[in-house]
Amino acid sequence: MRTFSLLKGQPVFETKSGMKIGEISDLYISPEGTVKGLLVKKGVVFKQSCFLDIQKVDSFGWDGVMIEDAGLLEKAKETADNTISLQHSLEGKMILSKSGDSLGLLNDVYFQEEVGTIVGYEISDGFFSDITEGKQVVHSKKPLTIGKDAIIVDVNETSPSITPSLDRK
Repeated sequence: MRTFSLLKGQPVFETKSGMKIGEISDLYISPEGTVKGLLVKKGVVFKQSCFLDIQKVDSFGWDGVMIEDAGLLEKAKETADNTISLQHSLEGKMILSKSGDSLGLLNDVYFQEEVGTIVGYEISDGFFSDITEGKQVVHSKKPLTIGKDAIIVDVNETSPSITPSLDRK
């Protein structure tokens, strides 16, 4: 399990040549709240964004993401999918419980790299609150709803809700 902030900026390497292809710049998230793929920036002078299906990643290391061949990258298109920080950005979006309580603003996501399942949402109540109380992580076993104005999660007694974040920045 890893957070997007730990993955962002990591190099992507081709295993058959050992060549660096680019760097991770964002996550594509489906409307059902799963990670569909990675946005990879490649190029030195003229940066190009490419989509990499998460199922085509060989491995996620702590120092790099490994794929078999650079041909697995597809040209990134404007899609209806959400991302953490670029198109249809989720970062900073309000998270509400199904009962209508504001939980905070989305700061990061915890996900299982191999399958793309998001297991937690790191939320912030603002700079001063983060310093004094730390960030919180919302866990929900049920699918979330990603709307234009807010993200709705089901946090009730059957799905443990909020815990302190382990990743203090």
